[in-house]
This record gives sequence, C-alpha cells and structure tokens, in this order.
Amino acid sequence: MNELEAKAARQSFVVYTALSLAITLIFLVITWVNGNTYTAVARIGGMVWVFILSMIVFMPIVIPVMKKKVME
Repeated sequence: MNELEAKAARQSFVVYTALSLAITLIFLVITWVNGNTYTAVARIGGMVWVFILSMIVFMPIVIPVMKKKVME
C-alpha cells in the first residue's frame, strides 16, 4: 500500500466511523424522546446493533469516495 492509499484508508476510517457514531447517537436520542420506556440493556443493544449495521453500510460507500478524492 502506497502513501496515498494509506492516507485514503485513514481518512475513510475517520469518516465512516464518525457517520456511524452520529447515527448511533440519533438512535439513542430517539429512544429517549419517543415516550416509550426502554431498559438500559435494550438501548445499549440497539446502539451496538445500529453501529455495526451502519459501519457495514458506510464502509463500501465511503472508501471509494475518499480514495478518489485523495488520489486526485
């Protein structure tokens, strides 16, 4: 892996992790605001699930975009 690819990989990691954490925070806020009472286990389990799924979704989207942006 050359220097530009490594830079793109690092930037991609930061971007898709930040997006996943943002989605997870939105999930947490929704569980507090919607009026239902959820246990801490349900909230934490849901947050882990949302984080993992959003990482799976964002990785293949963000990596090529960041690689293209860095390589230009």
